[in-house]
Amino acid sequence: MHIIIGIIGILLFLALAWLVSSDKKSVKWKYIGIMIVIQFIFAFLLLKTTGGIYFVGKLSEGFNYIIMKAMEGVNFVFGGMANLDPKSKQPTNVFFLNVLLPIVLVSALIGILQYTKILPFIIKYLGFIISKVNGMGKLESYNAVASAILGQSEVFISIKKQLPFIPKNRMYTLTASAMSTVSASIIGAYFTMVEPRYVVTAVVLNLFGGFIIASIINPYTVDPDKDDIIIEEGEHKQSFFEMLGEYILDGFKVAVIVAAMLIGYVALIGLLNGLTGNILHTVSGGSIDWDFQTLIGFVFAPLAFIAGIPWSDAVEAGSIMATKLLSNEFVAMGLLPDAELSKRATGIISVFLVSFANFGSIGIIAGAVKSLNDEQGNTVARFGIKLLFGATLVSFISATIAGFFL
Repeated sequence: MHIIIGIIGILLFLALAWLVSSDKKSVKWKYIGIMIVIQFIFAFLLLKTTGGIYFVGKLSEGFNYIIMKAMEGVNFVFGGMANLDPKSKQPTNVFFLNVLLPIVLVSALIGILQYTKILPFIIKYLGFIISKVNGMGKLESYNAVASAILGQSEVFISIKKQLPFIPKNRMYTLTASAMSTVSASIIGAYFTMVEPRYVVTAVVLNLFGGFIIASIINPYTVDPDKDDIIIEEGEHKQSFFEMLGEYILDGFKVAVIVAAMLIGYVALIGLLNGLTGNILHTVSGGSIDWDFQTLIGFVFAPLAFIAGIPWSDAVEAGSIMATKLLSNEFVAMGLLPDAELSKRATGIISVFLVSFANFGSIGIIAGAVKSLNDEQGNTVARFGIKLLFGATLVSFISATIAGFFL
């Protein structure tokens, strides 16, 4: 039964993208079909095959080792700091120290790979291969791979020279990739919150899903003569330690920014839960015991169900999905451990959560582009809601496809 529901779900999400398409007659369904097949193949390989499970396991071990070494630096600076559980009086996990600060080391490693030209080589040629199956340009393919490694704001620095000349339709695809993927620097943090196999699966599926939805919402044909990739190298060659210091500081900034966002969003959601619960409790004379997250769960429950989540889990799952959209993926991931969900529902939700598709990302991406080119930044801001709508559909399609193998 879940296979039939999954097929209906994929068709529904594709139809929703088609409804807002800027050119419904020009959609290249052949390439979309090819990419959906590729998504199914990767989902099967990563979730069901011995080789895929082995690969994810080794990748997880690698990130765990990096996190363990990162904690040596964290403990050197923040050693002895811990929250005490009010009941057991035992130290509890400090999220900022154990989950966010290891981002600093991962960022430094990315800087080293970038400096030694290893990452640019991987990005360029992996993007070239992907461009052969997505029916789009080399620039779009390069940008999608780069977004998955560098991050949703940093990626635009690498194409700074081209920004003024990129037309609106191509700009949508570039920013859609940035919102649909996640940066490598925080994948290690995700590994500590959800199962690594779901994280890896989501990263791969979202890469192709971004092209699928963008090519439906915003179809176009790229002129080969206007498809060069001009990578920004910087005004002067940095020394190794200049680069290292910059990436370390960038990693720390990311950790602090995520921490600030979590403080604000968790507090706001707590406030909304309290106010909504009190109002409903008073109005109903004590017969209704719902809060804000329960209400948004009812709204998202049908979408959660059509994505393959059992109806018995749909309301709670919908609540977590909506929380991610309204706040960010870290807030939503923090709800998973206490959620009473089936293993299948947990897997589908986990894949859905691994992306930057939320309202805050509209401002982050538009601001990043605007800092490099004012006019293009305004262009991105104008199609911001459509960008979020498309990126959310990418997450739903990836989660639905993953559900076929859970």
